Amino acid sequence: MATLTVIAGTASAAQHFIDVFLYVYILLIFVYVLTSWVQLPYSLKPVQRFLYDVCEPYLRLWRRILPFRAGPIDFSPMVAIIALGVVSQVVFSILTRF
Repeated sequence: MATLTVIAGTASAAQHFIDVFLYVYILLIFVYVLTSWVQLPYSLKPVQRFLYDVCEPYLRLWRRILPFRAGPIDFSPMVAIIALGVVSQVVFSILTRF
């Protein structure tokens, strides 16, 4: 019985970690998109570079997969965020079985 409690506690902690991680990553994608629309001052260039390094590889994956482009509008951030939501729901449903 104690083993089941430990497993349930571990699954709950894993769910919480994944939830916080995805929330922060989605927030970083939003900030990356917003900072790509404006010219930031020189003092904030390291922040913009960090956002590029963190978000661009994941967004580039979706840009390669998406079959269409709508001119200057990039739909990859929206698709990427929706995919993160779907993956989190799948992982949560798997973890709740424990």
